[in-house]
Amino acid sequence: MNAPAAAVQPESAKRIWVAMSVMLATIMQALDTTIANVALPHMQGAMGATQDQISWVLTSYIVAAAIFMPLTGFLTARWGRKRVFMWSVVGFTLASMLCGAAQTLPEIVLFRLLQGIFGASLVPLSQAVLLDTYPPEQHGKAMAMWGVGVMVGPILGPTLGGWLTEYYNWRWVFYINLPFGVLAWLGLAAFVRETPIDRTRRFDLLGFALLSLGIGALQMMLDRGQSLDWFANPEIIIEALLAGLALYLFVAHIFTHDHPFIEPGLFKDRNFSVGLVLIFIVGIILLATMALLPPFMQSLLGFPVIDVGYLLAPRGVGTMIAMMMVGKFSGRVDVRYMIFFGLILTSLSLWEMTLFNANIDGWDIVRTGVTQGFGLGFIFVPLSTITFASLAARYRNEGTALFSLMRNIGSSIGISVVMTYLAQRTQANHAAFADYINPFNLALRQAVEAGAYNLTTPQGLAAINGEVTRQAAMLAYLQDFRLMMWITLIAIPLVVLLRAPVKQAAASGAHAAID
Repeated sequence: MNAPAAAVQPESAKRIWVAMSVMLATIMQALDTTIANVALPHMQGAMGATQDQISWVLTSYIVAAAIFMPLTGFLTARWGRKRVFMWSVVGFTLASMLCGAAQTLPEIVLFRLLQGIFGASLVPLSQAVLLDTYPPEQHGKAMAMWGVGVMVGPILGPTLGGWLTEYYNWRWVFYINLPFGVLAWLGLAAFVRETPIDRTRRFDLLGFALLSLGIGALQMMLDRGQSLDWFANPEIIIEALLAGLALYLFVAHIFTHDHPFIEPGLFKDRNFSVGLVLIFIVGIILLATMALLPPFMQSLLGFPVIDVGYLLAPRGVGTMIAMMMVGKFSGRVDVRYMIFFGLILTSLSLWEMTLFNANIDGWDIVRTGVTQGFGLGFIFVPLSTITFASLAARYRNEGTALFSLMRNIGSSIGISVVMTYLAQRTQANHAAFADYINPFNLALRQAVEAGAYNLTTPQGLAAINGEVTRQAAMLAYLQDFRLMMWITLIAIPLVVLLRAPVKQAAASGAHAAID
């Protein structure tokens, strides 16, 4: 074996170890975005909290992660990527242990806040490390590995969380992070190389404060809007005004300040700017669907909670298969074609979901879920690759942070929109269906004559009202699926704006992340 060939094998092995290490950190953080959701009722009982109070367990994590994620670029420039990454893993793991051991509601909310702060940088840093570890021609393969954790984690989170809560205890949804955290830290310490440190970079306090206020107020508004009846509540109005004003001032600030918190040069790259819009839409589709399906399956179809988890799990299998295929196609097929194919496939699955009825079985859920997961897999990995294909390496840490931030904001907005639309359409559908409950309705008269309903008793009237409500909710869910289908179709023309990545040899800094 000649010398160059002999050198390739150890280098390739190190890349694999780096990928495994950052993947563990990614999966740990991605799981926590949804794994705690199914355990909320058990936490509520253990803490003696109300529904509104226990929701702060989710809100505190989401808001903290959103605020601190844009800080990733500055921290890595000032203290080094490896050091920030390792401390983030340590902090996230310890905060997870504290969440599991919490005895009161204020304690668990505080520890979830810490989880969000330390976990904010895990996903963008893992993406940046992989992009630097692999040469440009292998970025598709690297993003396929990274995407498994980012996309499959939130999908499998409810299944794993439900299983742990059912057979062990809700505290184990936090304790499970310990082995992931320990292994990730050991891998980072052994295989990831430190990046150059820039002590001269100034911290733009005003820019960070404006962005933090804007994102924090936006996330609070989105998370609490549905429960507080949106703009009928003064809190939501104040949060909306704060978010709008702060984000406007932040945009004006970064284009006028000498050393802004986020470099405006990032957005001169067309692929990066278009990629942010597309990943925002992917965020809407991914978690909005996952927010709708569990209550749809439990309240309307009557599936037990454990079966809901099992039926939703194949969605993640479809995503993993698609990502493995994309890794094989990388470098052979134009990534824009793969994104287009993924959007079409996702739209098709959402259209099929608009045809659901109260008599569907588990196979229909699995089939459409696998199709949708397959489509999202074909979108996410090529999009993650082409977004950074032409972006300068010095913008990579900030760019990956913004990429993850836009996905998270898209998820928050998507969940808020579909849940609000569901409530509004259920009311409107109920009012429309109620008009047909009258003596002139032939089908109703036949049902009464057959003894199915009794219009002379309160129980009979309640039974009819219950069926009307059920059918109104069923139609509202289908209307939500149709809304997401149109959002996906609207995103297709954006693919045309993406530029095909220029084929190039391995960049000089491609191996900088390997120790």
